[in-house]
Amino acid sequence: MRTPAQGLCRALLVLGCLIGVSACASLPDSSAPQALGSLDHQPTSTALNPPVAGREPEQLLLDFLQATADPANRHQLARQFLSPAANVQWDDGAGTTVVDSQPNTLRESRTGDSATYVIRARRIGELASDGSYRASDGTLETKIDLEKIGGEWRIKDLPSGVIVEQAAFAKFYHRYSLFFPNLAGVGMVPDLRWIAARKDQLAQRLLSLLSEGPQAALAPAVHNPMGAPVALRGPVTKANGDPDNVGVGGGGMAVDFSGAAGLDPAARDLLATQVVLTLGGADVLGPYLINADGKPLNEKFAGGWQRADVEARSPDVIARNRTGLHAVRDGSLVAVNGSGITPAPGFFGSTHALQSVGLSPDGTLVAAVARSGRPDPEPERTLIIGTYDGQGFPVATGGTFTRPTWPADGGSAWSVVDGDRVIRAVHDRASGNVSVQDVDISDLIAAAINANSPRTPITELRISPTGARAAIIANGKVYVAVVVPQPNGKFALSSPLPLAIGLSTPAVSLDWLTDERVIVARDGTVDPVAGVLVDGSEFRPQSSQNLTPPVRVVSASPDQEYVADSRAVLELTRNPEGREDYWREVPGLGANAVPVLPG
Repeated sequence: MRTPAQGLCRALLVLGCLIGVSACASLPDSSAPQALGSLDHQPTSTALNPPVAGREPEQLLLDFLQATADPANRHQLARQFLSPAANVQWDDGAGTTVVDSQPNTLRESRTGDSATYVIRARRIGELASDGSYRASDGTLETKIDLEKIGGEWRIKDLPSGVIVEQAAFAKFYHRYSLFFPNLAGVGMVPDLRWIAARKDQLAQRLLSLLSEGPQAALAPAVHNPMGAPVALRGPVTKANGDPDNVGVGGGGMAVDFSGAAGLDPAARDLLATQVVLTLGGADVLGPYLINADGKPLNEKFAGGWQRADVEARSPDVIARNRTGLHAVRDGSLVAVNGSGITPAPGFFGSTHALQSVGLSPDGTLVAAVARSGRPDPEPERTLIIGTYDGQGFPVATGGTFTRPTWPADGGSAWSVVDGDRVIRAVHDRASGNVSVQDVDISDLIAAAINANSPRTPITELRISPTGARAAIIANGKVYVAVVVPQPNGKFALSSPLPLAIGLSTPAVSLDWLTDERVIVARDGTVDPVAGVLVDGSEFRPQSSQNLTPPVRVVSASPDQEYVADSRAVLELTRNPEGREDYWREVPGLGANAVPVLPG
């Protein structure tokens, strides 16, 4: 081989604890905003309840803020609380601000027939018109004028946009994932959206969003076979052509695309995969009859596609652990299996200098951080790349390296050198050569003028299984960024999004559970391990039963989670009887071992 060289306010475990009752309690060590969860509900009201007669202006305002959660017919329910002039002027499409609890209404002035109130609440998120969510923090304060019309108070003037309390938001909105192929076309990248739509309208809404494409920040990391010139041709129907109650119960569904006949076979399969994974994840049941200009998109599936036909490109399948559990113990790489703990073959199992290890998803390649053994002032650490059962070769040196990470294609190992230099060690499988490339993080650094953007040092970096996103810990805080290919063949990290705003203790380790969810370990004894969605809309603490904080490292895949705490390596055990999950020690690894899963 040759080389050229945060607590966060406790998220509602099920959002809204009980809709219509008070919000769940916050963690005692944090004043950060709560996050949203996901409920199974029918989101849109069928009857419009008019404002209660004789309502005082304070209560009318609170009723209005409850009504704004229903977006049906341009917030028709909420518009009943407006004066005729305000109804015309109100721009409800300017975005939605989600607040953590019922806002305070502070009277600024009031006469017999006019009043002005200040609305104040804690902001937890922003919802764009395309359903994309961004976690946020801070205080929302806005002014609303009211007037009496026919003896009843009505809102006379209010700012553009919508304010929604989180429990009311959860009553009407549900989280769904759109899927777009990664640039290699081998995996589907989830794009989370919050949507309020009746069940019989959901399939049409999801397919329309797919046609519109991914969120702007994610767009450089994916492509969209459903984009122009492909377009929906007519309404979505049941498989038998019935246009009513599509997606309700069984009966499958049928959709026809104009412009799809010109796609090559690979693009057709990707289009079908988008449709099936997106609709299947939203419980719109198959079979899925997919046509191109009136004819089957693929004759092999003329009778309809099923999820099993596209499952190989599902991000959860791509991320599945195929190499078993390994660990770094006493500076060596060991394999952990039913027969015990055995050293890995070759260099990585025989050395005693390893600090951390990243295994390629197929288990054939290893990237390891090791003590360099060089005297001061030479760099203390070396990044080594090699085959699992063969030799390892140094490719970079530095004072510190983050734990190496591989995307699903196994083509490159990523790490952060000295807290502020991101590198890719690119492996050419044909020749065995390794080249080291710098990753452009100027967008992350430029964004650091924003209080919610990353600041060095970067102490953890993990690439998502599909390779489209990177989860990072920077200065103890958690972010997700988009992996953007550059024209020169290199990469950049851009569009950082804070995931766990308000953690009261620093994050110390993270890993991808799925392409939608990151597992985070943080300092302290309160909820030391938690999962957070890639849009920041949910922060869900996991069981701490049997853990002995501090938790040092977390390593995860869709079917397994491991942590190293102060005394052992432990595996999260799902309780089959529905009781609390618990952590169970992996025997024989000891107090200083570090769990290693592929990726």
